[in-house]
Amino acid sequence: MPPSRRSTLKALGAAGGLAAMSSTVLATGEYEDDEREPKDVPDERDEYEDALDRIPESAVRVAHFSPDAPDVDVYLDGELVLSEFAYEEVSPYLEIEPGTYTVTITAAGDPDTVAFEGDVWFGRAFYTVAAIGELGAETFRPLVLVDASAVLVRLVHASPDAPAVDIYVNDGETPIIENVSFGQATDYVSLPAGTYTVDVRPAGDPETTVFSFEATLERGTVATAYAVGYLEPPEGLEDRAFDVQVVPDGPLALLDAV
Repeated sequence: MPPSRRSTLKALGAAGGLAAMSSTVLATGEYEDDEREPKDVPDERDEYEDALDRIPESAVRVAHFSPDAPDVDVYLDGELVLSEFAYEEVSPYLEIEPGTYTVTITAAGDPDTVAFEGDVWFGRAFYTVAAIGELGAETFRPLVLVDASAVLVRLVHASPDAPAVDIYVNDGETPIIENVSFGQATDYVSLPAGTYTVDVRPAGDPETTVFSFEATLERGTVATAYAVGYLEPPEGLEDRAFDVQVVPDGPLALLDAV
């Protein structure tokens, strides 16, 4: 049976200080350290070729950037996915199903010596979990990054009577975009694909929501959210109340128009 690896990324060369990355996404159980149960691979060649073209909904790789930490083993929900993982190593992407996983990082070969254990939610995106900080200083922790293969969104504040705003999604405790004033445009923020409840709140005031809406963002979307209109419309412009318009950017705007 042929392997189920999917070519999705070009390798980066090691020259110039760039870490060499895998050019594939490895399916469940395919990586040599991955003890999760392998998925079935279609026997028919044409089905297999179709599978090659399918990009996984979610994938995660691990980077070891904690300078005083030893080699580590990494587990997802108690199943080993990486072993004897050394400082400055970056793993291939490993395919996962979207959901919440218990991520456990232990000393290599010593599952009772736990450096970190906690629940991490992975949506429909590619992720890097970077181990950073120092064990000695008790700052060791995983930094979960959404890689640029999901959804890119930015905010343009074009509401002349609205204050500076923070943007929250799905009742999160911290804003994904902070302190944007009238006339400002943010850089793009990377998010997992999915449906979001988006709350617009005055900057620094997480208890007050001035506007809320739902947005469904498909993988590969690049979009701008324009905050427009008046919080308090003047007489004669009552139909120009505060609103948020989300529009696709770049080539996607052309596809949307077809």
